[in-house]
Amino acid sequence: MTDTSETHVPEPEGAQPSAARADAGLESASGKALLRFLTCGSVDDGKSTLIGRLLYDTQLIHEDQLSALERDSRRHGTTGEELDLALLVDGLQAEREQGITIDVAYRFFATPRRAFIVADTPGHEQYTRNMATGASNCQAAVILVDARKGVLTQTRRHSYICALLGIKHVVLAVNKIDLAEFSAARFHQIVADYLGFAAALKFTSITSIPLSARYGDNVVHRSRRIGWYEGPTLIEQLETLDVGEGLDDKPLRFPVQWVNRPNADFRGFSGTVASGVVRPGDPVVVAVSGRESKVQRIVTADGDLPEARAGDAVTLTLADEVDIARGDVLAHAQARPEVVDQFAAQVLWMVEEPMLPGRSYLLRIGTCYVPARVTSLKHKIDVNTLEHIAAKTLGLNEIGFCNLVTASPVALDAYEENRATGAFVLIDRFTHATVGAGMISFGLRRATNIHRQALLIDKSARVRLNGHRPAVLWFTGLSGSGKSTIANIVERELHAQGAHTYMLDGDNVRHGLNRDLGFTDADRVENIRRVGEVARLFVDAGVIVLCSFISPFRAERNMVRELVDAGEFIEIFVDTPLDECRRRDPKGLYARALEGKIRNFTGIDSPYEPPENPELVLVPSPLGAEEEARRVLEQLKVRRIIV
Repeated sequence: MTDTSETHVPEPEGAQPSAARADAGLESASGKALLRFLTCGSVDDGKSTLIGRLLYDTQLIHEDQLSALERDSRRHGTTGEELDLALLVDGLQAEREQGITIDVAYRFFATPRRAFIVADTPGHEQYTRNMATGASNCQAAVILVDARKGVLTQTRRHSYICALLGIKHVVLAVNKIDLAEFSAARFHQIVADYLGFAAALKFTSITSIPLSARYGDNVVHRSRRIGWYEGPTLIEQLETLDVGEGLDDKPLRFPVQWVNRPNADFRGFSGTVASGVVRPGDPVVVAVSGRESKVQRIVTADGDLPEARAGDAVTLTLADEVDIARGDVLAHAQARPEVVDQFAAQVLWMVEEPMLPGRSYLLRIGTCYVPARVTSLKHKIDVNTLEHIAAKTLGLNEIGFCNLVTASPVALDAYEENRATGAFVLIDRFTHATVGAGMISFGLRRATNIHRQALLIDKSARVRLNGHRPAVLWFTGLSGSGKSTIANIVERELHAQGAHTYMLDGDNVRHGLNRDLGFTDADRVENIRRVGEVARLFVDAGVIVLCSFISPFRAERNMVRELVDAGEFIEIFVDTPLDECRRRDPKGLYARALEGKIRNFTGIDSPYEPPENPELVLVPSPLGAEEEARRVLEQLKVRRIIV
């Protein structure tokens, strides 16, 4: 998947109305309080059937829908001659053919006591990311368990994600109780298993209900066949659930999406109120810069408003000329968010390619996009036992507790205090796919505590003294390609010309700076991150630094490129074919790797990603490494690094 769907981060740009605004509209239209809940659990636990039963028994299916359902039941149904109520929700063709839910389906319905928006989320492990998206805006969860199968791994995973995403109220719906002969003993056994697991998740309430979604037992109408159960039906529990305060009761958070300046006489800041209430005259602060002002007007296309609440899309004008840009957050001066560049968070990983600490991702929080790295994975969670497990990476659907660092300070809150500004997504910087969703636990370091020391001698002064421009010459290629040999010759010639140089070689740095690192993908990422930071310091010193590293991943090579100014990173791809590298095998490494004595060896059992647009490609020359070094020196003259 290559979308950027969020987990409670504000909707994609242009999406109207927002979830909160839509909720307000539905509440107004129905005249009833609104509850957003989701159904989740393992595959084939009956989630879609349950929602279909709710709609059917509350008489919210129109005649044309009922006719279509009858036709679809004959064609796709799994319930024989009966209506297959799951088809009311499973709208995707692939879902109907496979009999599973893939996407998140939303349905609105109302009873005399309450209005509801229900999210039917997928049970299959492959679509856990969709389940998290559905859960992110909900206040309660109906977690289904098949009475025959009991509590499964996916039941536990979904419960843990619900807890992470701030859902406090759970209904444990023990479904298909008819297939367990309406057994009270079986019901109580499942409830005991689930409560034993969920005790550590600290839900505010867990209500357990035996039911049959297919036949309607204890869904809307009380079942005579389950006479031993004296608790509420599902709809009774949902109608009376007290979900507490809403986003209006939280401190003001207004992420700026757009600086609105149609002419020289108007300058406003457009966005959607994420939480809280704002009124003209309120003192506000730009969270990151700390600049203060007062709200002058709340502007909409239909005229000015006396106040704006969570979910309202508005334009604010301020009494003072304040420097504000997209991604800034306005807050009340007396209730500010944290401003940090390091924080700890729970991260749900959503793609098959593993999360690698040290790799640069794009982090989106609110309307702010900023490069970010996972600096360390403290532990990952065993969703069956909730134990903390030591790990270096996260795989698909795994959850871990991580420390992250951002390239610049961001405004945030702990997720449990404010879901609107406590959640983020991580985006692959090259494919633009959403790869992870995070819930912030706490800030690690206030960005305002540490400042860069002003230096009397800067890079330009060092460049003038050295008599040449600085650069990173990044030699990349397979082991045995000749990278170090060529780089050595280039440095020798530069030194002879009086240039200030230093060479960082892959083997040499592993004797000191990176001696603690192995050769896993995660270690390789950290290896290049450290070398990149050292190379940046050499460039700041005005030096030409030659880096000879396999550096198998494009993401890390591009990360180093971004550390220095434009034109200062020159990627040199030593494109020696694998067969030739194996023939040369100067250190005997290929032979040992092929014998299974070396693991994670690039080109054998670990991948190499060739550069896509290198500044220079070197192929083996009949004239040898001296000729290839000459081509590098020519490039340095063309690029005016040397004269």
